[in-house]
Amino acid sequence: MITWHCQAFSELSNYTLYDLLKLRSDVFVVEQNCIFPDMDNLDTLPNTRHLFALQDNKVVAYVRLLAKGDCYPDHSSIGRVVVAEESRKDKLGHVLMTNAIKETLNLWPDSPIKIGAQSHLERFYQSHGFITVSEPYMEDGIEHYVMTRETEVSL
Repeated sequence: MITWHCQAFSELSNYTLYDLLKLRSDVFVVEQNCIFPDMDNLDTLPNTRHLFALQDNKVVAYVRLLAKGDCYPDHSSIGRVVVAEESRKDKLGHVLMTNAIKETLNLWPDSPIKIGAQSHLERFYQSHGFITVSEPYMEDGIEHYVMTRETEVSL
Protein backbone atom coordinates (compact mmCIF):
# COMPACT_ATOMS: atom_id res chain seq x y z
CA MET A 1 0.00 0.00 0.00
CA ILE A 2 1.23 3.48 -0.89
CA THR A 3 0.70 6.40 1.48
CA TRP A 4 1.15 10.04 0.44
CA HIS A 5 2.60 12.79 2.62
CA CYS A 6 3.05 16.53 2.08
CA GLN A 7 5.24 18.25 4.64
CA ALA A 8 7.27 21.35 5.28
CA PHE A 9 11.01 20.85 5.79
CA SER A 10 10.67 21.31 9.56
CA GLU A 11 8.11 18.49 9.69
CA LEU A 12 10.34 15.88 8.02
CA SER A 13 12.00 13.36 10.29
CA ASN A 14 15.74 12.90 9.92
CA TYR A 15 15.15 9.45 8.42
CA THR A 16 12.58 10.70 5.92
CA LEU A 17 14.81 13.60 4.88
CA TYR A 18 17.70 11.18 4.39
CA ASP A 19 15.52 8.90 2.24
CA LEU A 20 14.25 11.82 0.12
CA LEU A 21 17.74 13.14 -0.51
CA LYS A 22 19.07 9.65 -1.21
CA LEU A 23 16.38 9.03 -3.84
CA ARG A 24 17.15 12.38 -5.48
CA SER A 25 20.86 11.58 -5.46
CA ASP A 26 20.38 8.01 -6.71
CA VAL A 27 18.41 9.21 -9.73
CA PHE A 28 19.64 12.71 -10.57
CA VAL A 29 23.35 12.24 -9.79
CA VAL A 30 24.08 8.52 -10.16
CA GLU A 31 21.53 7.22 -12.69
CA GLN A 32 21.60 10.34 -14.87
CA ASN A 33 25.35 10.75 -14.38
CA CYS A 34 24.89 14.44 -13.62
CA ILE A 35 26.89 16.37 -11.09
CA PHE A 36 24.86 19.37 -9.95
CA PRO A 37 24.12 21.28 -6.71
CA ASP A 38 20.99 19.48 -5.51
CA MET A 39 21.06 21.27 -2.14
CA ASP A 40 20.05 24.68 -3.45
CA ASN A 41 18.52 26.22 -0.30
CA LEU A 42 14.98 25.94 -1.71
CA ASP A 43 14.17 22.82 0.33
CA THR A 44 14.14 24.77 3.60
CA LEU A 45 12.08 27.82 2.56
CA PRO A 46 9.02 28.37 4.79
CA ASN A 47 6.47 27.76 2.00
CA THR A 48 8.22 24.79 0.35
CA ARG A 49 6.41 21.49 0.63
CA HIS A 50 7.82 18.00 0.10
CA LEU A 51 5.30 15.61 -1.41
CA PHE A 52 6.30 11.97 -1.27
CA ALA A 53 4.95 8.45 -1.39
CA LEU A 54 5.92 5.68 1.01
CA GLN A 55 5.54 1.99 0.26
CA ASP A 56 6.65 -0.46 2.93
CA ASN A 57 8.27 2.49 4.76
CA LYS A 58 10.41 3.29 1.71
CA VAL A 59 10.24 6.50 -0.31
CA VAL A 60 9.19 5.52 -3.85
CA ALA A 61 8.23 8.92 -5.32
CA TYR A 62 8.92 12.56 -4.54
CA VAL A 63 8.43 16.15 -5.73
CA ARG A 64 9.25 19.53 -4.28
CA LEU A 65 6.54 22.19 -4.40
CA LEU A 66 7.60 25.84 -4.43
CA ALA A 67 5.44 28.91 -3.84
CA LYS A 68 5.13 31.77 -6.30
CA GLY A 69 8.15 34.02 -5.86
CA ASP A 70 10.44 31.35 -4.42
CA CYS A 71 11.69 30.11 -7.80
CA TYR A 72 9.74 32.10 -10.39
CA PRO A 73 8.29 35.57 -9.76
CA ASP A 74 4.83 34.90 -11.19
CA HIS A 75 4.45 31.11 -10.89
CA SER A 76 4.53 28.37 -8.32
CA SER A 77 6.71 25.43 -9.30
CA ILE A 78 6.99 21.67 -9.14
CA GLY A 79 10.51 20.30 -9.23
CA ARG A 80 12.82 17.45 -8.34
CA VAL A 81 10.21 15.06 -9.76
CA VAL A 82 11.52 11.55 -9.14
CA VAL A 83 10.26 7.98 -8.94
CA ALA A 84 12.38 5.11 -7.66
CA GLU A 85 13.51 2.87 -10.51
CA GLU A 86 11.69 -0.20 -9.20
CA SER A 87 8.38 1.75 -9.04
CA ARG A 88 8.39 3.21 -12.56
CA LYS A 89 6.78 0.13 -14.11
CA ASP A 90 3.70 0.87 -11.98
CA LYS A 91 3.16 4.26 -13.73
CA LEU A 92 3.65 5.95 -10.37
CA GLY A 93 5.00 9.05 -12.13
CA HIS A 94 1.52 9.90 -13.41
CA VAL A 95 0.00 9.49 -9.94
CA LEU A 96 2.84 11.61 -8.52
CA MET A 97 2.24 14.46 -11.01
CA THR A 98 -1.54 14.34 -10.53
CA ASN A 99 -1.04 14.63 -6.76
CA ALA A 100 1.65 17.32 -7.17
CA ILE A 101 -0.58 19.50 -9.35
CA LYS A 102 -3.55 19.03 -7.01
CA GLU A 103 -1.48 19.89 -3.93
CA THR A 104 0.18 22.89 -5.61
CA LEU A 105 -3.19 24.30 -6.67
CA ASN A 106 -4.58 23.68 -3.16
CA LEU A 107 -1.66 25.56 -1.62
CA TRP A 108 -1.52 28.38 -4.18
CA PRO A 109 -4.85 28.37 -6.09
CA ASP A 110 -4.27 31.62 -7.95
CA SER A 111 -0.81 30.76 -9.22
CA PRO A 112 -0.05 29.09 -12.54
CA ILE A 113 2.72 26.47 -12.38
CA LYS A 114 6.09 26.64 -14.16
CA ILE A 115 8.60 23.80 -14.47
CA GLY A 116 11.97 23.14 -16.04
CA ALA A 117 11.33 19.79 -17.73
CA GLN A 118 13.90 17.42 -19.14
CA SER A 119 13.14 17.31 -22.85
CA HIS A 120 12.64 13.53 -22.98
CA LEU A 121 9.71 14.01 -20.56
CA GLU A 122 7.99 16.77 -22.55
CA ARG A 123 5.06 14.52 -23.64
CA PHE A 124 4.66 13.22 -20.08
CA TYR A 125 4.22 16.77 -18.76
CA GLN A 126 1.97 17.73 -21.70
CA SER A 127 -0.32 14.86 -20.68
CA HIS A 128 -0.74 16.68 -17.35
CA GLY A 129 -1.74 20.00 -18.92
CA PHE A 130 1.66 21.68 -19.29
CA ILE A 131 2.57 23.53 -22.46
CA THR A 132 6.09 24.16 -23.74
CA VAL A 133 6.93 27.87 -23.66
CA SER A 134 10.64 27.89 -24.51
CA GLU A 135 13.17 26.63 -26.94
CA PRO A 136 15.31 23.79 -25.61
CA TYR A 137 18.08 24.85 -23.25
CA MET A 138 20.86 22.98 -21.47
CA GLU A 139 20.87 22.68 -17.68
CA ASP A 140 23.49 20.58 -15.94
CA GLY A 141 24.31 18.88 -19.24
CA ILE A 142 20.69 17.78 -19.90
CA GLU A 143 18.33 19.36 -22.44
CA HIS A 144 15.27 21.00 -20.84
CA TYR A 145 12.19 23.05 -21.75
CA VAL A 146 10.35 25.64 -19.70
CA MET A 147 6.73 24.50 -19.42
CA THR A 148 3.72 26.14 -17.79
CA ARG A 149 0.29 25.06 -16.64
CA GLU A 150 -2.58 27.40 -15.96
CA THR A 151 -4.70 26.99 -12.84
CA GLU A 152 -7.68 25.72 -14.86
CA VAL A 153 -6.86 23.10 -17.50
CA SER A 154 -9.18 20.60 -19.12
CA LEU A 155 -7.52 17.28 -19.91
